[in-house]
Amino acid sequence: MSTQRADARRNYARILAVAEEEVAAHGANASLEQIARTAGVGSATVRRHFPTRRALLEAVFHERIEVLCARGRDLADAADTRAALLEWLSALTAYAASTRGLAAALIPEGAAGFDPQDVNTCAAQLSEAGRPLLLRAAKDGAVAPGMTIEDLITLVTGIVLATEHHPDPGTEAERLLGLAVAGVSPQR
Repeated sequence: MSTQRADARRNYARILAVAEEEVAAHGANASLEQIARTAGVGSATVRRHFPTRRALLEAVFHERIEVLCARGRDLADAADTRAALLEWLSALTAYAASTRGLAAALIPEGAAGFDPQDVNTCAAQLSEAGRPLLLRAAKDGAVAPGMTIEDLITLVTGIVLATEHHPDPGTEAERLLGLAVAGVSPQR
């Protein structure tokens, strides 16, 4: 029995390592069949460990999402609430623009071929991390009323998806975020 568990752990690690390479090379639509072949396992083994494409993407991006969440927690007590929120959004934009497939992992449930029953853990974690920043900025009047953290994550996702084929996606995404912020956050 423990041999199966050890084999399962090795398969999981091998599948995840191959998936990271395939997603980096081909984005969120990397072939699950190619991942299975390269990892030396069957498609059923991939599906057993990662029942959905989103589950695989979330595992691939887990560490990056954790870093972004930690950055949000670090900024939560910043004196300048507007600057803290914008710094976090900029970090999210930079990470997503430099990491092929991450923006697709943030697409809301039910969009772009993802099953609406498939919970988006990446987006939920980022929402939880960014919400306190937005609430503090809203309390200070630094953002437009009625804005949600989900709105901002969707905005960043859209910017990153729109710039992923640009010659310099990171710079272009940051530029577009700046344009959006000018319309999202009142000048002080």
